[in-house]
Amino acid sequence: MTGREHGNGAGRVAPGIVAETHRLVDAARQAFAGRGRPRALLDDCARRLEQPLRVALAGSLKAGKSTLLNSLVGQNIAPTDATECTRVVTWYRYGSTPSVTAYAPDGVRANVVVRRGGGAHGLTFDLSQLAWAVPGPREVDHLEVEWPAAALAHTTIIDTPGTSSLSREVSQRTARLLTPEDEADTALPGADAVVYLLRRLDAADIRFLERIGAGTVAGPGMSGTPSPLGVIGVVSRADEIGAGSIDALHSARDVAVRFAGELERTGLCQAVIPVAGLLAFAAATLRQQEFAAFEALAGVPVEELGVALLSADRFARPDVVLPVPPELRAQLADRFGLFGIRMAITLIRLGVRDSATLSAELTRRSGVDELRTVLDVQFGQRADQLKAHSALTALARVLTAHPGTPADQLLPRVRTLLADVHGFAELRLLGRLRTDELTMPATDLAELHRLIGGSGVAPHLRLGLPIDTSVRAQRTQAVAAVRKWRARAGHPLADQFTTTACLTAARSAEGTLTLLSE
Repeated sequence: MTGREHGNGAGRVAPGIVAETHRLVDAARQAFAGRGRPRALLDDCARRLEQPLRVALAGSLKAGKSTLLNSLVGQNIAPTDATECTRVVTWYRYGSTPSVTAYAPDGVRANVVVRRGGGAHGLTFDLSQLAWAVPGPREVDHLEVEWPAAALAHTTIIDTPGTSSLSREVSQRTARLLTPEDEADTALPGADAVVYLLRRLDAADIRFLERIGAGTVAGPGMSGTPSPLGVIGVVSRADEIGAGSIDALHSARDVAVRFAGELERTGLCQAVIPVAGLLAFAAATLRQQEFAAFEALAGVPVEELGVALLSADRFARPDVVLPVPPELRAQLADRFGLFGIRMAITLIRLGVRDSATLSAELTRRSGVDELRTVLDVQFGQRADQLKAHSALTALARVLTAHPGTPADQLLPRVRTLLADVHGFAELRLLGRLRTDELTMPATDLAELHRLIGGSGVAPHLRLGLPIDTSVRAQRTQAVAAVRKWRARAGHPLADQFTTTACLTAARSAEGTLTLLSE
């Protein structure tokens, strides 16, 4: 999810836009020297450009955000039980030594006692007896977790409270982080991109995604609420669809296709992926004892084992006779769920003979590898662009809210960049590419999606060519793409959206051609 090993694709726009954003933010900071809050907000903008990409996990209550975070990080660091710590925003950053810190609204901090939970529940953060650095009663505003996990080296992950919590204040914490509305909130969204988890697609989900989407298309005028530019949807807890049956993920993929059709038609998500987060994490941390247990269970007659697996409680009952102790069966049910148990046993019956192979097969079937690929293509490879968009959005908001300084002259350029930077245009188009507004053959849609970076930003990926294709052949392909999409944009019967999409593809091809000519 880092994207650090990739090129920046067409036109190398990311380094240029980051450098110019730095210059604009620095100029504004000088103009607002000594101006308190505006200067502090601009200082935050400058720091954001140097920090890792911020990706928030959002969704309704019990959507599986913490479980998915654990599977992405590969360590059991996010509490998954319903404690007070799941009601506040929690930031997971890279740190050389593990630590958890609570912050009050006034910035005062306190160290948090961490307890190791049992089973699949991971850590528990004890917020009951916080010793604040400055004595006095305080509420917890947010938590910051530093952990030596490679996945956090280039990406900060933000775990948010459920958007459908019974407590309006708890739900508003997520809204304030992702779509700040007034000067009391931070001037820019706390995240550069969002992974939104869905168990079902209801009105609350649509409203929240529309709120995020409204901020990303504010465009040149910069009216409305600022929000992250990239949004990926995840059909979470996919293994529970179909009551944990062996074909649960097939059912979940059908659900994802339906959700994707509804969300992508309105441009609210750039992709929708089904993921069984519990299985993904259990597979990544599969123990030899668990593999041996699955091997033993694979020897039980199918009908007999099927009866035992009617429910998790039945499977762990001491009076159910199976070649695995009840305590270990309870652990398997807790960590893998019924779907994971059935899948592991089936794979062993089909010929898997060691724990490493089983771990890899379960991980692949969980959907987390597909999600990691999408996150890398949509977020990791465009990290600089996403961070620059957040900073420019914040800068425009500060300049608009505090006129009357020499920094006023910066605003037209900031608005121009937000409207015209091609990388931003690509990201916005990726979110609308499957809308009914764009009618063209499926092969052309696939080519357009690829050209604007939907499969990766490296030139050969944009052009749909093997990695070992010669530069000359790539240039030839890029020239043909420029001509094709310029011609499509100029078609007299093309509507405005189709023309804009075709021009975006042509500009992507031109940027790729420029890069190949250097």
